[in-house]
Amino acid sequence: MLDSYRHKGMRKKLVDSIRRKGIQDAGVLKALDTIPRHLFLDSSFLEFAYDDKPFPIGSGQTISQPYTVAFQSELLQVKQGQKVLEIGTGSGYQACVLAEMGAKVYSVERQKKLYLKTKEFLKKLPYNVKLFYGDGGKGVPSFAPYDRILITAAAPDIPKALLDQLRTGGFLVVPVGGGDVQTMLRIKKLGNDEFETEEFGAFRFVPMLQNKAND
Repeated sequence: MLDSYRHKGMRKKLVDSIRRKGIQDAGVLKALDTIPRHLFLDSSFLEFAYDDKPFPIGSGQTISQPYTVAFQSELLQVKQGQKVLEIGTGSGYQACVLAEMGAKVYSVERQKKLYLKTKEFLKKLPYNVKLFYGDGGKGVPSFAPYDRILITAAAPDIPKALLDQLRTGGFLVVPVGGGDVQTMLRIKKLGNDEFETEEFGAFRFVPMLQNKAND
């Protein structure tokens, strides 16, 4: 769990580049500057951990590009103590960014191997992220409602179960689209079955896996 001065210097350069790309939320930038991204990657990628690129993490999944993590986190407008549901735990990096920002994070992963690996790894870090194994499209109703919901994979549509679990006044951030490129949406819940949607440009995500969890 080494985090050297060199790693910290590389992290600072990464954060500076993300700031130049337009990310302004001080809490987001501080989280990216604090969390050692290299710990979330396979050792073969250590030299590239602070490049602004996604990398494979196994089970057909990736750790998102840092700019994308920052962009989605900024759209969420997380406030201290808010409950955030993340769909797609992956390596756990995004969940830790949200926890560093002060959120109470609940995260769902449907790839069993990845879930077990990440759950064990996160025990070594100072973040209390609650992980769940299952179909992210069903959310985690037992802890609802959530102030924020984040989907970190391309969704062909938005599961109604997640909209139902969102608190009135809360945001759901999701890349929507079935092709190679998705549109980033922020959906605000105004009331029962009443929503306001904003679009924030094109991104590329791995597809959100549908139906049952995968062993």
